[in-house]
Amino acid sequence: MTIAIFDLDNTLLCGDSDYSWGQFLVNRQLVDQEAYEKANLKFFQDYQQGVLDIYEYSAFSFKPLAERSMDELQRLHKQFMEEIIRPMIGEKSRALVEHHRNEGHVLLVITATNSFITRPIVQEFGIKHLLATDPKIVDNRYTTEIEGIPCFKEGKVQRLKIWLRKNRLSLDGAWFYTDSINDLALLKKVAHPVAVDADEQLTELAAAQGWKTITLRG
Repeated sequence: MTIAIFDLDNTLLCGDSDYSWGQFLVNRQLVDQEAYEKANLKFFQDYQQGVLDIYEYSAFSFKPLAERSMDELQRLHKQFMEEIIRPMIGEKSRALVEHHRNEGHVLLVITATNSFITRPIVQEFGIKHLLATDPKIVDNRYTTEIEGIPCFKEGKVQRLKIWLRKNRLSLDGAWFYTDSINDLALLKKVAHPVAVDADEQLTELAAAQGWKTITLRG
């Protein structure tokens, strides 16, 4: 079966769910505003430049999760979905997902953003399969550590290979949609790489390689 793989932030979403979650916490005064905004912006810029340390960033971003119960986190995420995420989901993104669904393709979201933030978003698209960076859980509470392989850069390829073996699937004829040069390792693995509202580096590479480029905005 053909697989259609989607990045999430700034691809299916018109924005970054990870960065926006941080701002959501800041706006509700659930974290120290000055310190958190400064660090969140630095990590966001590092990601855009392709130099993010995923372990350092995860320790930072998982801390507010580790400080709260699962019940409180679920209540916060429900508000986050309503106020922040649903307005980020455009009709073109929904239509693209439905196109691949109607083609009978297996739908998969693969993202560096943690699974706490992203799983409800992926469910909003009606997509069953998700590979994300997973926070480690101990005694029904999140910790600041990553469980297993972080779903980032080459880690995405590693996680995908494991998932493919488990589900007895292959990348034959696969599609992959992303905005980011950070996903270069996976773009090179698929039959149909697609740059979506891409960053400058990926835009230049896509033009040089003859890869398809699209926009899901507007």
